[in-house]
Amino acid sequence: MGARYGAVACGHPVTRDAAAAMLTAGGNAFDAAAAGLWAACVSEPVLASPGGGGFLLARPVDGRARVYDFFAQTPRERRPHAEIDFHPIHADFGTTRQEFHIGLGSAATPGMVAGLFSLQQELGRMPAAEPLAPAIAAAREGVCVNELQGYICSVVAPILLASVEARALFARDGRVMAEGELHRPRALGDFLEVLAHEGPDLFYRGEVAAAIADACVTDGGHLRREDFTAYRVARREPLDLAFHGQHILTNPPPSAGGLLVAFGLAVLAGTAAPTAPDSAAAVRRLAGALAATREARLRERVDDGVDDALARRMLDPERVAHYRDRVAAHAPAYRGTTHISVIDAAGNAAAGTVSNGEGCGWIVPETGMMLNNMLGEADLQPHGFDTWRPDTRLASMMAPTLVEDGAGTRLMALGSGGSNRIRSALLQVLAARLEAGLSLTAAVEQPRLHVEGDRLEIEGGFGDEAVAALQAEWPEHCVWPGRNMFFGGAHAVEVGPGGFDGVGDPRRGGEATVV
Repeated sequence: MGARYGAVACGHPVTRDAAAAMLTAGGNAFDAAAAGLWAACVSEPVLASPGGGGFLLARPVDGRARVYDFFAQTPRERRPHAEIDFHPIHADFGTTRQEFHIGLGSAATPGMVAGLFSLQQELGRMPAAEPLAPAIAAAREGVCVNELQGYICSVVAPILLASVEARALFARDGRVMAEGELHRPRALGDFLEVLAHEGPDLFYRGEVAAAIADACVTDGGHLRREDFTAYRVARREPLDLAFHGQHILTNPPPSAGGLLVAFGLAVLAGTAAPTAPDSAAAVRRLAGALAATREARLRERVDDGVDDALARRMLDPERVAHYRDRVAAHAPAYRGTTHISVIDAAGNAAAGTVSNGEGCGWIVPETGMMLNNMLGEADLQPHGFDTWRPDTRLASMMAPTLVEDGAGTRLMALGSGGSNRIRSALLQVLAARLEAGLSLTAAVEQPRLHVEGDRLEIEGGFGDEAVAALQAEWPEHCVWPGRNMFFGGAHAVEVGPGGFDGVGDPRRGGEATVV
């Protein structure tokens, strides 16, 4: 598609329009990504919050690519369990229920504010306050709750109804807000306006840090003022790999998501790709790669912590071949995230994934902002909720990713929400686009698989022959009736000889535009 300014793909029309407005006003991809993620705090309020954190992979056209790690940091000191506000709730997904833990004792130090200010100030082109303007306007005018956001609110209703302040923000007549109703978080808009003028010190050294620390002292949280003043955004070298002549950059250690995507691609690269990407042979091969990735995650104890040494060991060709051969010889007997991808006309690229967990249920006074519940996430605390190491950056499955071809003629930015389904979604989109040669839209919209334990989840949309082959090899399986947000939400943009293209994953309310 022809474009003057660039392309955006993300999870909501308001998020999309905020990012696009920065591009058309003269901003670059980093201004646009920051604006989109600020706006997502209004339009996707369960998935994004100034009280959360995330990762953004930035590739400036005139500099080295870098990952901004602004994910949550564990508190510097841990209070005894008996003293903290930490309790379970059950999220109702309709077909299943999942336990999460909330309360002030589930909150880790948030990095979203520090991360977006650092990104925009270091790589952006516009004044620091400009990217917040669309979010401020949306908060004051209100955003109509769409079908997806209404569903997400219903799933985590116990969290959104957990306190008087949360009910005032998210409830209508004793129930959570629903599709078609107006979400107007005026206090959040006012807070963002002050933040735009005062900068991140307001959050980490001023009134916000003081309010959170005071509440934690009296009401059972771990966080103190020192957790905020000590917080730093980490800038990391991306994990770098090759796949079918393409140069792929993704999220490096200590996070696990990028490493597992890289491992899965390495498994695929060592096997012959069937001609027809939707054939029974193709989907069996893909399921095998997902199974190998799951086995490697367990055997290499990825959840215990990821470092550069583990990454080198897992991606060693002999070790990759070992797992590939094991899968070939033996057929195997929801955290809330959102993503934005932006490429501008100059060739700057940004892929950012953020999360608030599900939220801890507590609203920071006079901000309209719910704090995260990262310490209440079982995925992030694999050895138990009381075993986290103090003052440590939490790991994550988030894997914002960039792709360049060897000739420098194509550039792609993508990422996904979906907790531990992130790696599965990105692996399949990358394989479909780069190996099978599907269009960007077809690669995102094709049905997906996911391996969890010994169970294969099969999204609706595969042909009967392919489904039968998978069922024969995986005694424990589930065939879903259609497409579902369970399988992630891969929002992707690219620019190549044919111009710009973008696609938002329909599983998670995806939106894309070329401007």
